[in-house]
Amino acid sequence: MSGIVSRRNLLKLGAGAVGTGVLTAGVGSELFSPPKAIAENNISPDQALKQLLEGNKRFAERKRQNPHQSYTRLAEVAKGQKPFASILSCADSRVPSEIIFDQGFGDLFVCRVAGNVATPEEIGSLEFGSLVLGTKVIMVVGHEKCGAVDATIKGAQVPGQIGSLIAAIKPGIEQSKNQPGDKLENACKANILAQIEKLKKSPVLAQLIQENKLKIVGGYYDLDTGKVTMVS
Repeated sequence: MSGIVSRRNLLKLGAGAVGTGVLTAGVGSELFSPPKAIAENNISPDQALKQLLEGNKRFAERKRQNPHQSYTRLAEVAKGQKPFASILSCADSRVPSEIIFDQGFGDLFVCRVAGNVATPEEIGSLEFGSLVLGTKVIMVVGHEKCGAVDATIKGAQVPGQIGSLIAAIKPGIEQSKNQPGDKLENACKANILAQIEKLKKSPVLAQLIQENKLKIVGGYYDLDTGKVTMVS
């Protein structure tokens, strides 16, 4: 895509290329050039996480404020984005990030894939969200009764590329086999933790964590109550 730095080139920046100077000098991409997209996003990772959880609390308690959903906000973010948080969520239709965290246009950088798995493409997207757009927290959001995790537990035979999702989920659920309690819930939470560990192996994200510019956490969404509980 014209004007966009490829994921390969982004990774080549390496641990030493995370600083603002690298982003603003010599890159030549329109997405990198407006400093406001990063400079104005000056909250800490802890503040970003608090903002997410407070939004979910409002949603679960039926006190939604529906912030940043006006046409004024739409026009504002059309000029550039500076989301405060990234979400790696399951593609399940019952788990829409902006709704369950009570956020609006330009607030969240969302990647959705069945089983909330950290594929190379998802990792690259999240690297971009954190390194370039300046998100301060990545939350991996799994959920109650996840069909992809359930299919993995049952060893379902699936057609097409669905098997790649099963393969990505398997390592996580192996760790939950001997845990007491609900088997599927345990597996869903173990899968969240496994995907977090995969994200933390990214040199780009690891450097941001080391510099206290990023936090990666996990959340488990209850379909019945709308509440997100921390799992990491």
